[in-house]
Amino acid sequence: QVQLVESGGGMVQPGGSLRLSCAASGFTFSSFAMSWYRQAPGKERELVGTIPISSGIATYAASVKGRFTISRDNAKNVLYLQMNSLKPEDTAVYVCRAYRWGNEYWGQGTQVTVSS
Repeated sequence: QVQLVESGGGMVQPGGSLRLSCAASGFTFSSFAMSWYRQAPGKERELVGTIPISSGIATYAASVKGRFTISRDNAKNVLYLQMNSLKPEDTAVYVCRAYRWGNEYWGQGTQVTVSS
């Protein structure tokens, strides 16, 4: 059974940091490109960034570049999203996605709220 389970969300003040995790099981994690998406209330889902299968260079949306870092631990089957210098506009549900050769899997998401 394929599972992607996000954790680490919560409420943080502007300028703060959070690290999200996405624990994968039920498929060969190391063979899948992994991405983080986010969706704020009333807005379309937005791609935050993607990391290739080889833990190479991740790519990011312009809105988070320089503040967010995506990494993966293929030995532990975990994807990470380190978020620094958080802004109120980063408030959203963050979801991880696995993709390979037309197959994709999605997590349920974790809420991140940035507010003073």
